[in-house]
Amino acid sequence: MSQALAYALGIAVMVAGIAVSVALHELGHMLPAKKFGVKVPEYFIGFGPRLWSVRRGETEYGVKALWLGGYVKLVGMLPPENPDRPDRRTSSGELGMVGQARADSMEEIAPGEEARAFYRLSVPRKLVVMAGGILTNLLLGVVLLAVSLGVVGVPTSTSSLATVAPCVSSDIDAAAPCTEEDPESPAARAGLEPGDRIISWNGVPVSTWQEVTAQIERAGTTPAEVVVERDGALSAVSVTAVEVERAVRDDQGSPVTDSTGTVLTRSRPYVGVAPATEIRRVPLGELPGMVAQAVGGTLRAIATLPVGLYHVVAAGLGLEERSTTGVIGLVGLGRYAGQVSSTGVGEGTVPFAGRVSAMLSLLGSLNLALFAFNLVPLLPLDGGHVAGACWEGLRRRWAAVRGQPDPGPVDIARLLPVSQVVFALLVVMAVVLVWADLVAPVT
Repeated sequence: MSQALAYALGIAVMVAGIAVSVALHELGHMLPAKKFGVKVPEYFIGFGPRLWSVRRGETEYGVKALWLGGYVKLVGMLPPENPDRPDRRTSSGELGMVGQARADSMEEIAPGEEARAFYRLSVPRKLVVMAGGILTNLLLGVVLLAVSLGVVGVPTSTSSLATVAPCVSSDIDAAAPCTEEDPESPAARAGLEPGDRIISWNGVPVSTWQEVTAQIERAGTTPAEVVVERDGALSAVSVTAVEVERAVRDDQGSPVTDSTGTVLTRSRPYVGVAPATEIRRVPLGELPGMVAQAVGGTLRAIATLPVGLYHVVAAGLGLEERSTTGVIGLVGLGRYAGQVSSTGVGEGTVPFAGRVSAMLSLLGSLNLALFAFNLVPLLPLDGGHVAGACWEGLRRRWAAVRGQPDPGPVDIARLLPVSQVVFALLVVMAVVLVWADLVAPVT
């Protein structure tokens, strides 16, 4: 398979994964709603023009053109007008935005089906319906990450050599080709070859690539005796590293820049070897901690979303490097999926299982992001409906304690202006992310 085909396949898998994630999210709303008797006339993936649909019973299932999410239409989402707090009308007596939305919601309820309106559900049932989609994404994200880490396994650098650089290039970080002026690399001069497994470095036994790099740093530019295993036999060679300027990178592997945006560098010992990778499964006992760490990191990212968007804009303007762990849009997600799917294709440097694991992890992270984002307690997000149901429960309980009449359902219709503002901000955020993904892509 060519890299171009693998790249396109990665994007296709990501698109399908997003569609499945959205479909399952909406099922998380629809199934309990139907179970509780709420009428569900529509279940669609996407928005805009209808591409395909089929009716089963009272529900129309289908796909629309813009795959930017999906929806389940629940009859009677908005409660009727409260006589004590009538909706505002225009000077000509026509209903305003809130009143018109409420009237449209009431028209959806057919005569004799008043009991099937969503607003009539008890608070616990409202919470189950509205949290169903959120929890579905959480469960799906956890399962995908667990399968990626514990079943398929993750690519892990070993003490075996995948490549040996022939020279010390003048531009190591850019992997520039050798020129006549470039000196032979220390590894090539010592006779190291791809496939060699490093047993010890300067007398210290090593079994992981982290241990190898630590010993290279420790030895510096002094000669070091390196024992390698080649074709089942052990041999010793002398390796003398050279000092080169390399980019300083953070814990996520991104280049560190100064206040002017210049990439910082420092002198480091250079040998000219790169590790081979193998797939290793994460032990069962370590999985819960790693998955919990991923969930916590996603929640922190959503909690600090304004800061993350600031850095995205700064990167798009060229003021800083785009973080590999920052906020990313759909364009960047597709590009990242293509890179994950095509890396090492035809070269044998990345096992197929490693690419599968990375794709599963990416889809798992996407579902965790959908889970965390929908926790935000603002309409039109699911978290806004959950917050409204919680407030309704508290209000009813307080009225019962005080011996007052039941105040009825929370009138979320009055929050529609806020909902429109939030929706507009989401559109702006989506546009900004597309722009940043194009001008400062995550790699």
